[in-house]
Amino acid sequence: MNNLIFGIITLVVVSIGYFGSWRFHRKGQYRYAIALMIVSGLGLYFYISADFFLHYWDERYHALVAKNLINHPLVPTLYDNPVLPYDFRNWQANHIWLHKQPLALWAMAGSMYLFGINEIALRLPSILMVSIAVYLVFSIGGYLFDRKTGYLAAFLFSINGLVIPLVGGRKATDHVDICFLFFILLSIYLSVQYCRKENPLYSILIGISIGLAILSKWLPALIVLPVWLLLVWDSKKFSLKGTLANFAVLVAALTLTFLPWQLYIFSQFPHQAIWESTYNFDHLFHGLEGHSGSIFYYLNRIRINYGELIYLPLVWFIWKSMREIRNKKQVAVLVWFLVPFLFFSMAQTKMQAYLLFTAPALFYMTAEFFYAVVELRNRYRFKWFFTVVLALIILLPIRYCLERLTIFELRERNPQWVQDLRDLNKENIKKGVLFNYDHPIEAMFYTDLTVYPHIPDKEIILDLSGQGYTVLVNDDGTLPSYILDTDLLIKVELTKPAKH
Repeated sequence: MNNLIFGIITLVVVSIGYFGSWRFHRKGQYRYAIALMIVSGLGLYFYISADFFLHYWDERYHALVAKNLINHPLVPTLYDNPVLPYDFRNWQANHIWLHKQPLALWAMAGSMYLFGINEIALRLPSILMVSIAVYLVFSIGGYLFDRKTGYLAAFLFSINGLVIPLVGGRKATDHVDICFLFFILLSIYLSVQYCRKENPLYSILIGISIGLAILSKWLPALIVLPVWLLLVWDSKKFSLKGTLANFAVLVAALTLTFLPWQLYIFSQFPHQAIWESTYNFDHLFHGLEGHSGSIFYYLNRIRINYGELIYLPLVWFIWKSMREIRNKKQVAVLVWFLVPFLFFSMAQTKMQAYLLFTAPALFYMTAEFFYAVVELRNRYRFKWFFTVVLALIILLPIRYCLERLTIFELRERNPQWVQDLRDLNKENIKKGVLFNYDHPIEAMFYTDLTVYPHIPDKEIILDLSGQGYTVLVNDDGTLPSYILDTDLLIKVELTKPAKH
């Protein structure tokens, strides 16, 4: 289905919702304002998720592993039944798949178990997590600054032009980074609740949440620890002894959450686990898979992902935090962004979503800067200049959001190649192998076949047929005579997927 009409209707309804949210915000009715913002955001998230096909990077791999996890949650596989030899070091075509931590994959598997193996079910956990995260951003911002700052930061988060395509699987690292972002936010939200209520139970919950973040995307989740320490210090409610005791409880809880899976995979799949561990470490020193960049890569990317004026609030907030160094809440926000920014800028492998979990910190900086400019406009002449700056702070992220939604592009959202693959299920093949299809990962998601991109040799056809496999070959007009003349296989004609 063409998305133009659907997109325009979505945009109109969502715009009305956001306008209503802003009106409630102006009246100080933040409960209704945030509720309407979340509902409006859901419209954007479901719209972008309504691509009824798997996206090329990286969603197709995550989707297939999640599908396989439904049947064996503790054995993550890509090729669930690899009938041909494979290299366990090739994460794009191996059997046991440890290329990512499992939590996001388990979430997708659970959703598809409940709602069927389809694209919306696959993306539903990301939709729900981002929707909840809108509230978390608001609530944390209300504590760190005030409710109006939290509200503006939540708005910028809800429409962000990087978050939204990740929810829809359109950008690399997709649902894994959304899951990671969510548990970082949840950890900091629980830290705020701990400072407010002084309940030691929150130390356990914070530790579990950090552990779940590690199970989403590994050790950068530990950025929560210095943020927690700064917030606890700022609250002035805890003695040194109490702080150290609760910190120890927190660390114990996070360790007990993430460590069992690491011990399990190293005992059950030692070769794969060692290889992936080494491969992860190599990201620091080598630009892997073409994802390299200069030390200024992220400094350049933030203007694209968060608006071209992002440097103004960033520099202003650093200056303000240095002047008000005793304001530990401000310093916590700065640490939240700056430490990962510097670390990943030094690392050799670079991808834009690696810093997604720091995005809320940038939104808080932007919101604080926005209201600082409002005050300047009220105090000085040349109000038009300040008004232009204020408008651009809001309009540039909105523009980027609209660009990434691709509402006004003619896009095929229910392509023929997916239907062709689904039609293969009508053959009711229990034990089959498909050859000569150059998108095998997508094909294995939509079918129960084992799929390879190459044309098989005669010996392979004979061997698989002898083992009771039904052999299928995609007839793309290039099949050799020994394939065309044999009756040991089924020839099918499948539409080639377009790269999205």
